[in-house]
Amino acid sequence: MISIVDDDGRVREATKSLLRSHGYGAVTFASAEEFLQSNYISDTTCLITDVRMPGLSGVELQSLLIAQGYQMSMIFVTASVEEKTRARALKAGAIAFLAKPFNVDRLIEYVRTAYAGHKAAIAEA
Repeated sequence: MISIVDDDGRVREATKSLLRSHGYGAVTFASAEEFLQSNYISDTTCLITDVRMPGLSGVELQSLLIAQGYQMSMIFVTASVEEKTRARALKAGAIAFLAKPFNVDRLIEYVRTAYAGHKAAIAEA
């Protein structure tokens, strides 16, 4: 299962539609807090999350999930790439860091990588 966390409803739905068109199951959440309160955390193989959101940021969500022992591949998307944030996310194990608007073929490539179990950090900004 792929979980998509983004405060922009258009991005959430477009990403969900893209993933489903490639045969992936996906659920969406408007915030990190909504995701954390869901029953989908343990079933999430790949988490696609925005970096900047009201409440918990994507990077804060990553830190919290790691601290709680959850293991899932993470792909970050952001409208404003900050090198410090990108480096922190990748160092913590993210497999990709994409600038919005992101290349949809690249996203699908990274999702395939997540499902294949590869943990190699791939960065694109």
